[in-house]
Amino acid sequence: MEGLVKNIEERLQALEDRAEILDLIASYGPFADSGNGKAIERLWAEGGTYSFDTTTLQHEDLAGLVEFDTHKDFMAAGCAHVGTAPSLRIDGDTAVATNHSLVFARRGEPWTAERVSANRWELTRTTEGWKVSKRENRLLTGSEWARQLFSN
Repeated sequence: MEGLVKNIEERLQALEDRAEILDLIASYGPFADSGNGKAIERLWAEGGTYSFDTTTLQHEDLAGLVEFDTHKDFMAAGCAHVGTAPSLRIDGDTAVATNHSLVFARRGEPWTAERVSANRWELTRTTEGWKVSKRENRLLTGSEWARQLFSN
């Protein structure tokens, strides 16, 4: 019976880990759309990074992401940061997720996709739960460099 209980506990932990990570990734868009930089920062582990375009933000700079002129322009127009359901691999206390993200902006009718990107999220279990240790976001412009994020 002990083996069965351990198996059930492991399976339950795996489901809880998966749910927590999926919720973390899904919360990024609403935090970005509401301009809640502090909430975005809390998604990352100390020492974590977020790279997009030619920019890499350190953990302590993540709250300021919503203060970038491009982000303010998106919010003024009306925007939606939308992520697809990620492909997720969990290995003990680390995980890797990949997904697409789209940023829609209302600049007249219809809404337009201003950014369509490949994303790779590296996550780690901390004493506070799962946190992002590294996120890479690359525009899908036809380059192999962006597509590589999906193959790792």
